[in-house]
Amino acid sequence: MATGKVIGRCHRRHRRQEFVTFLAGIDGAVPGEDGVGVHLVLDNYATHKTPAVRRWLARHPRFVVHFTPTSGSWLNQVERFFAEITEKRIRRGVFKTVEALEQAIESYLAEHNANPKPFKWTATADLILRRVEDVCKRTRNSGH
Repeated sequence: MATGKVIGRCHRRHRRQEFVTFLAGIDGAVPGEDGVGVHLVLDNYATHKTPAVRRWLARHPRFVVHFTPTSGSWLNQVERFFAEITEKRIRRGVFKTVEALEQAIESYLAEHNANPKPFKWTATADLILRRVEDVCKRTRNSGH
């Protein structure tokens, strides 16, 4: 987040194997010296909570996981980036193959990372925390 650089990979499937591979890629891309921690903001997708993922995280204590509440995807900056890439590259594109779509995504990541800019929240911390509280109240009372 501090640099605006995005670490991204295309995988054909979204299972625990691919997620652990992605985590290992992050581990290699983010220097670990000076006790640098890696904070992961994740949704509650089952793949993020499998025993294999938990074991990997236990072996890599600098990774700290934060799960967004249900209906709180707006808290996850990855979701914001997905919206951006969809709007700027995917929505108007024509992709005749999966490989062509993957190439477009990888090209967009390279272009973005050539001149990255950190995301800046426009909402105040008080507003964000109030929204989180509202989401928690709704989900607590909804039976989920």
